[in-house]
Amino acid sequence: MAKQEVELVEADGLEIRVTNPSKVFFPQIGITKLDLVRYYLAVADGALVGCRHRPSTMLRFPDGIEGKAFFQKRVPESRPEWLRTAMIHFPSGRRAEMIAIADAAHLVWATNLGCVDINPWPVRSNDVDHPDELRIDLDPTPGVPWPDVRDTAMVAGDVLKEHGLVGFPKTSGKRGMHVVVRIEPRWEFTEVRRSALALAREIERRMPEVATTKWWKEERRGVFVDYNQNARDRTTASVYSVRPVADARVSTPLGWGEVPTVEPEAWTITTVPERYASGIDPGAGLDERAGSLDALLELARRDEHEGLGDAPWPPNFPKAPGEPVRAQPSRRRAKAQDAETPPES
Repeated sequence: MAKQEVELVEADGLEIRVTNPSKVFFPQIGITKLDLVRYYLAVADGALVGCRHRPSTMLRFPDGIEGKAFFQKRVPESRPEWLRTAMIHFPSGRRAEMIAIADAAHLVWATNLGCVDINPWPVRSNDVDHPDELRIDLDPTPGVPWPDVRDTAMVAGDVLKEHGLVGFPKTSGKRGMHVVVRIEPRWEFTEVRRSALALAREIERRMPEVATTKWWKEERRGVFVDYNQNARDRTTASVYSVRPVADARVSTPLGWGEVPTVEPEAWTITTVPERYASGIDPGAGLDERAGSLDALLELARRDEHEGLGDAPWPPNFPKAPGEPVRAQPSRRRAKAQDAETPPES
């Protein structure tokens, strides 16, 4: 049997074994596992702003982005003594001990397992039931032009500002954009999601021809403001995450002045390190801007008073009080038609 290739990488005073370092993870551009490790070391301080001390789901691509991928929530039993973890409870009632990324060494260890991007929960490991982050995920439906995504992000920033919050925009690294909001960890997941739904509806009111909060894909048009990314057990790619796409795009933090002209393909594993090394890191001050959800929760109360109740939850969640029927509208219509059709004599 051939001896396995190993590279020793130093991070935070630790030596970490990187196995198969020359394995190609991005075939179209020739990026290897070791290239990915070196990228995360180059931007580690910036990346840790988005994931430090956060339990994280591991999305593993052991054979690169064109190979089979799988989610792993539980850390392997065989792991280094220094690895930090957090116990998480899921909506199903199950629980898992997850990695809680603490430093650059954790980033290297996870990358060695084939984790291309970082997918943290919006909580810290010392309080896993009270999010300190509200996430706005702007997901364009097929055929939506990229400028519509940028315009929606700008409106999201305005709504946040009017409600006493500071948004930090970033490219998603794929087709959309994210706006991250640091909040005080005083509310449970249900209230954070309720705030996100009220925010999404306000964005939709301001640009009804562009933005939508429709959960069912058959009803969506334009840019979907995914309020459910704030439900328990939902994750989004963290800042400076390399995404598993052919050109290795990066979820890159932006200044608000960059949003109107940003092109997502500009920021990749090869271009972002130079930007970061030059001192450009618009997300650096995120932890210093924690705000209150009180104004958004008041907006939610006004919506509810006017008849706008809850919206559908993801399918793996228990039925929530006040949630509308959790079935695709086309199926509901088909059922209603069947009920109205008299049987043949």
